[in-house]
Amino acid sequence: MTFRQLVLLFLSLQFLSPVALLSQAKDADLIITGGTVVTMDSSRAIYDDGAIVVKGDTIVAVGPRADLAAKYTAAQTIDARGKLVLPGFINGHTHVPMTLFRGLHDDVTLNDWLYKYIFPAEKKNVNEEFVRWGTRLAAAEQIRSGVTTFADMYYFEDAVAEETKAAGMRGVLGETFIDFPAPDHKNEAEALAYTERFLKKWQGDPLIHAAPAPHSIYTCSQKTLQDAAALARKYHAPILIHVAEMKKEWDDSQKQNGMSPVQYLDKIGVLGPNVVAAHCIFVDEADRRTLAQKQVGCVHNPSSNMMLASGVSPVPEMRAAGVPIGLGTDGPAGSNNDLDLMEEMDLAAKLAKITKMDPLALNAKAVVEMATIDGARALHMDKEIGSLEAGKKADVILISLDEPNAVPMYDIYAQLAYALKASDIESVIIGGRVVMRDRKLLTVNEPQVLAKAREYRQRVAASLGMQ
Repeated sequence: MTFRQLVLLFLSLQFLSPVALLSQAKDADLIITGGTVVTMDSSRAIYDDGAIVVKGDTIVAVGPRADLAAKYTAAQTIDARGKLVLPGFINGHTHVPMTLFRGLHDDVTLNDWLYKYIFPAEKKNVNEEFVRWGTRLAAAEQIRSGVTTFADMYYFEDAVAEETKAAGMRGVLGETFIDFPAPDHKNEAEALAYTERFLKKWQGDPLIHAAPAPHSIYTCSQKTLQDAAALARKYHAPILIHVAEMKKEWDDSQKQNGMSPVQYLDKIGVLGPNVVAAHCIFVDEADRRTLAQKQVGCVHNPSSNMMLASGVSPVPEMRAAGVPIGLGTDGPAGSNNDLDLMEEMDLAAKLAKITKMDPLALNAKAVVEMATIDGARALHMDKEIGSLEAGKKADVILISLDEPNAVPMYDIYAQLAYALKASDIESVIIGGRVVMRDRKLLTVNEPQVLAKAREYRQRVAASLGMQ
């Protein structure tokens, strides 16, 4: 090539470089740009002027906005300037259809609440239609509070799954096993048959992870517990269960089994790396070692534990032992009454501080971790969700910083844990799909759901002679 040809080639490249760069930009479906991106990745990277690039249901890139703007184009862009951008919150334990029992009967012990009020109310009112409307109400509430994934235990869980998917939410959904007639099955054989059909139906679904959910050691026989666990392992599914949630459970287990609830579950072969254990209040040092060794995920429910005076989970000690711990609201009736995970962050930190009489017992960063990446670990889903990283699902929330309670901000984690509220959540994306934009729900007919919930109030009250 002559000198003249080289000069002409150089000039043509210079002239065409912007076009060439544009033609080389990779196509994406959605770019969230300009916000303060709090990744919750292993390095806890934060990008003050960041961007997230989404293709399909997956994040393909996260980083400084200026870097990614030159590399990607997308049909849809969300301007996140002046907002915090986080991975979606994970509600690790709840019973979503119980939104329709919200406030039914409060200020009693867990044992009385279950046996005197809730179980009778469920017997008279819970059917598939009830479950569908309760799930729709819960989906609206959870999306508005930034929850993108939740773990549920209830009846007619296949209906819960259908409504969860319709709302665009991600769910680990457990069909309840219990040793007395339930609304959707009358005996263990029916429960096993229903749950096996449920597990088969949802295998491989991108949003729904179906699971057996034996209620607890105090409502399930050893056989029921083992049968539910065997079914879960047959289908490589999670197991959801309440564990060591009240003193009576601990005392009865010591008397009947000669050991703690955790050790009993281990002895009968239930514990393992697919188990999600709710509450874990009465767990001693030996129990914590067992939970860590068996890779059990635990879910802390501070509002519920306080409201029912059940006790305080030793969260700092469990974290120190290597047990992955997430946060949960528990059911929105009697044991909490809402599905606000931001409130659980605040309460988890403060509950640990006051019970330990140590302001350093559980800090703001730790509870944000519990609501995101540690919550994903507790559900055994940390390879899929919990942080904003390339290759993970595009579950993203945008939080407004334009409210009086949001300014000034000196520390992001402290602001999230102690100052910001669920009402500050502005937009929510789950699996790359925008389900709330500028506080407008896009996947749930909110006015219809609210009207139906008010109708159910009249039905439930009449069934219990409360009118």
